[in-house]
Amino acid sequence: MNDGMKPVRSVYKKRNICPICQIVAGSLGEHIRNVHGEEEFERAVLEAKAEGVSDPEIGSQFGITFRRLEKLITEAYGINISALKKPKKVKYWAPKDFKEETTTVWSFKQRGDWATHDGRYRGNWSPYIPRNVILKYSKPGDVVLDYFVGGGTTAVEAKLLGRRCIARDINPACVGLTLENLDFRLPETFLGELSSWEPEVSVGDARDLSDLFDNSIDLICAHPPYAGIINYSSKVEGDLSRLGMEEFLQEMRKVARESYRVLKPSRKCAILIGDTRRRKHVVPMGFRTINVFLEAGFKLKELVIKRQHNCKTTGFWYASSRKYNFLLLAHEYLPIFEKPEFLVPSAVREEVADYSLFFPALERPVIKKKLDEFETTTVWILPEKDFEKCLNKNVVDRYSNRKGYSTISFVSHSKNETDITFGERQRGRGLLFIKSPFLADNPSRLDIEFYLQKAKEIIDQELPAISQDGFIVIQTQDVRIGEYVEPLAKRVVDMLAPDNLALKEIVVVTQQNQNPALRATGEHLKINHQYLLVYENGC
Repeated sequence: MNDGMKPVRSVYKKRNICPICQIVAGSLGEHIRNVHGEEEFERAVLEAKAEGVSDPEIGSQFGITFRRLEKLITEAYGINISALKKPKKVKYWAPKDFKEETTTVWSFKQRGDWATHDGRYRGNWSPYIPRNVILKYSKPGDVVLDYFVGGGTTAVEAKLLGRRCIARDINPACVGLTLENLDFRLPETFLGELSSWEPEVSVGDARDLSDLFDNSIDLICAHPPYAGIINYSSKVEGDLSRLGMEEFLQEMRKVARESYRVLKPSRKCAILIGDTRRRKHVVPMGFRTINVFLEAGFKLKELVIKRQHNCKTTGFWYASSRKYNFLLLAHEYLPIFEKPEFLVPSAVREEVADYSLFFPALERPVIKKKLDEFETTTVWILPEKDFEKCLNKNVVDRYSNRKGYSTISFVSHSKNETDITFGERQRGRGLLFIKSPFLADNPSRLDIEFYLQKAKEIIDQELPAISQDGFIVIQTQDVRIGEYVEPLAKRVVDMLAPDNLALKEIVVVTQQNQNPALRATGEHLKINHQYLLVYENGC
């Protein structure tokens, strides 16, 4: 914490408040501004925050937006935190009933409050994430690097799990908060046979790791700031959270190159990143950041979807989601990259493509007659029994605009021997829905390239028949080829980026209550999610 900026007494406190200030909530902020000035108004807001007044109540009393409150706190304390009071005493040292994740959709309903973990640092990740990553991709005594340490979540987990840790942040206030959260001594009964190391915490820039040797780090586990989403500081030079999107990606290229250099061969680098919106459309920051690390030389070992909770829309927001056709962003990406031990030329990976494996077929999808409610976030969890029917119903009803639709599926020859030739079709349709069930049949890399080529040809051919306010929805999924994941949703987004299409939504779809017996038990995670890429025509 910034000791030079402690909360000050102001007119907010009743013992100091002037008689005129004792008025109803809602006009207090305006009165303080008019009578006592802007500086006293800001002091009153900060004092209310220090006394534990909730953010909504502060907004009501002072007529201040959440964004403005964040800015005041960040400027006053040098860090964007949600609570100014220190966390309570440690109650337990490990999460209760913890089990490692075995699939590619991670969902933690509770953020996690064991040890010194708390949610004071805005936007910090759930400690379940670094715990899973550290346990799966490192062993006791390994060196874990987090160069966006924030409030110290990764560093605390490394200390709890017997790993060495190098924790850095460009913001000195973050370093102070991390040291505060690391100020504990583990009981011998908890440690057992594990050794405990104090993390090395310091101010540092993720773009310059020149003090670290090549091939010296066992695991990188970090949560970068999203460009322009949350400002984590007000005056710290080099803070990536203050950059625009293109500048952010440019600076992340430096981070990726340094990460590749310091990481040992065959070891992992886990980065949590999310998307954002601009002018009612999705900006695929997650996929673009993945590209940055792939360009640096990494391979994609896993692509995990981190589901966000408390995003379910009800009442007014449910009606608005249907009326204005938007979804609340409810997922982030956790790519697990690997620094390859040997560079293998891509030309020798495959011999021939089995082009007879699949073909595009015009079909009428099976649709569930009625849904209890439509999905309103970017994560659709549908019942296993009627999975495709519910998915089709949501897509057709939301995006066809009652102007008709057509569906083209890439199906396996083993399931359907009838070929389809495409003729001229009715113009002005509201929706083209492209499905890819053949991807579940373990296609080869060259099969995938052929699939992408044919999908692009179909979109180019069918686009003139789609109405100006119509949509193209592409259902696709990631595919594992050998040791690595081929991120097909990212590949499609990259492929269609130059076209006259606007990316409206990236939806993640998975099944409810999946059979635990189907979950992966080996080295790889079970891929249990698909994507819907929703493009709007004429934007």
